[in-house]
Amino acid sequence: MVRDLNVWFFGECVGMLTQNMGQLTFRYLPMWLESKNAQPLSQSLPLVAEPFEDKIARPFFAGLLPEGNKRSAVAKILKVSSKNDFAILDGIGGECAGALVFLEPGQSPPIEEHVTESIEWLNDDQLFGVLERLSKKPLLAGESGLRLSLAGAQEKLPVVVREIQKRDESVSPFEIGLPKDNVPSSYILKPEISGVEGSVYNEAFCLSLAKELKLLTANAKIGHTKNRTYLLVERYDRTLDHRGQLKRLHQEDFCQALGIPPELKYQNEGGPTIGDGFALIRKVTSPSASHLLRLLDYIIFNCLVGNNDAHAKNFSLLYGKNGPQLAPLYDVLSTAVYPDLTDKMAMKIGSKYRFEELYARHWQQMGAAAQLGYSPLKKRVLEIAKELPHLAKEVQTQFESKGCYHPIIAKIISLIEERCATTIHRFSIDK
Repeated sequence: MVRDLNVWFFGECVGMLTQNMGQLTFRYLPMWLESKNAQPLSQSLPLVAEPFEDKIARPFFAGLLPEGNKRSAVAKILKVSSKNDFAILDGIGGECAGALVFLEPGQSPPIEEHVTESIEWLNDDQLFGVLERLSKKPLLAGESGLRLSLAGAQEKLPVVVREIQKRDESVSPFEIGLPKDNVPSSYILKPEISGVEGSVYNEAFCLSLAKELKLLTANAKIGHTKNRTYLLVERYDRTLDHRGQLKRLHQEDFCQALGIPPELKYQNEGGPTIGDGFALIRKVTSPSASHLLRLLDYIIFNCLVGNNDAHAKNFSLLYGKNGPQLAPLYDVLSTAVYPDLTDKMAMKIGSKYRFEELYARHWQQMGAAAQLGYSPLKKRVLEIAKELPHLAKEVQTQFESKGCYHPIIAKIISLIEERCATTIHRFSIDK
């Protein structure tokens, strides 16, 4: 049986995703190829008339979907196979990362003027109910009017957030809504990760610390409802136009851009290396120097805060008027503070996966693979290592002044202090 999904991009139908005997095919429509606005969906899917077969098409489109147990749960709810990318996209592909909407032939995206009518605003009881349901119903799959997709194995949900006039200090300063009928979301809601103590405070602290270090970073804020805590991360792939209408921006993660399927996102499973990431940035950005330095900062920061899960799907390209650029830093969690989580980094620095084995010569190896000069690389590692501990203390003070306290923050600061001191010492002895 042959099935089709229309691929909508910035409100235009630009291509057709086809499933035939379990295989995916994607082709751009001739009208899009001839359009003055034509641009590819991905670095891995250039603008050509010939169709892309499953091996080329699947990594990009599968990369829009949840992974692991969340994917299996969504598939079960939709009553389709967990291996059926097409069917899952058909079920939840109305609001995805980037500027894509997937619709069956004959359907079209919502008219802009009706977008606000498609948001279901939640009171505290309703929001609590959503948080309770997410563990069993990822992305609220199958619920009426909701077709929401995000990559990754963590519980999360695309939502719309608006500021409200506070009546008193016990009332949240913002209101959360569910985007229905394929309209864009503005934030990603992340509940506490089961079995990962203080994950909301952990990620909020790490993102705030990155921002304090002057890294380009996704904005985040902590929310509470009843006895549940959650994180709201502002989407960098959404913006407001001059009329105040929420608009999609296009983006893709490094795996998608490199044509690597999501199940191979870790380097030890055949996924991209740090060198691959630098090569991608050097190839697609212009001028590339500032983006290369930012990527280096991201890698150093992730290492020193203990984010061992910084795999290739946690780095992205963001597309704008000036072409591709490195997206803001996101999904930063100090996993190294949890003894039960792996101490192995998602991508090697030089020849080493573990921080405990990491010396200056391994940073030098990484620099060579990334075509970076060792002297400026060393200088930047040491600058960040010297600056990070006192910045971490400052961010802790900021958090506590706002009533945001959790013991996990002190553990992260202790880990950062230890890693920064170790790094500085190892550069001094490893000439």
